[in-house]
Amino acid sequence: MIDPTDSDRYLSFDRAEWSDLRAATPLTIREKDLEALRGINDKIDLDEVAAVHLPLTRLLNLYVSATQNLHKVSATFLGAMAPKVPYVIGIAGSVAVGKSKFARILQTLLARWPEHPKVDLITTDGFLFPNAVLADRGIMNRKGFPESYDTKRLIQFMREVKAGTDEVRAPVYSHVVYDIVDGDEIEVHQPDILIIEGLNVLQAGPRVTDAQAPTATEFVSDYFDFSIYVDADEAVIEDYYVQRFLKLCETVFQNPDSFFTHYSHLTREEAVQTARFIWREINGRNLRENIEPTKGRAGLLVQKGADHRVTGVALRRL
Repeated sequence: MIDPTDSDRYLSFDRAEWSDLRAATPLTIREKDLEALRGINDKIDLDEVAAVHLPLTRLLNLYVSATQNLHKVSATFLGAMAPKVPYVIGIAGSVAVGKSKFARILQTLLARWPEHPKVDLITTDGFLFPNAVLADRGIMNRKGFPESYDTKRLIQFMREVKAGTDEVRAPVYSHVVYDIVDGDEIEVHQPDILIIEGLNVLQAGPRVTDAQAPTATEFVSDYFDFSIYVDADEAVIEDYYVQRFLKLCETVFQNPDSFFTHYSHLTREEAVQTARFIWREINGRNLRENIEPTKGRAGLLVQKGADHRVTGVALRRL
């Protein structure tokens, strides 16, 4: 989970040690709530939530409260009312590792705390360039790689959020049509906490020269108050991906409007071969080249095992 060169920068906990840090934090969701939060091929139960997510929400509650107090101190010093500034949490990790589910559960639990009841979640999928732009640039097969994102627009979104702007808008992405939904936007109205979830949110800078890219001195992660990297061994994540692909073949890909409806008629063997090819040529490469190298920038590392359960956690020292 931790590169040996980074071991002195993190405090490591096994599952039991991390679970003990929950202290008296109550479990505020039930099985029916969890069912609504599960995604395709998600394996999660209340025991996992109690052992992993509750200690994290306790830690984040303390961090958020401290940051809110800091803003009050600054406002007192300036002698003026400062705008409400959301506490921003970034969540990164590979395709299929379970970061979206992790983000949804975290959002739900954090919103149950009275100090920060308004918690919004934005995925960076909405900041992908539209398919027409990707096709024009010849990079449709690199969707999800850093150059496929409108980083300039994403950074502008983060600037406005952290400036306390009353209303900030983000584009919407459809996993059915595999494209940006034209004319549809998500409105963000000064939440207490904003969670930003995506593959490359900890990226230290663009790897290509692009007129659309920001200068190399400003990154999305500059606007994070805390960051989480959801991790697993690559072979494990590949198996996650294959199982998810098989499930998609039985569900979403059956939709005639799906961009990938042509996969709906694959035999199981063909589907497995296709999934492993996609992993080898696209998702695995993106993980090794762009995503995994950023995990040392995260404030918290979450390690998962083959059964989708968290086996250990590492918290970066302050």
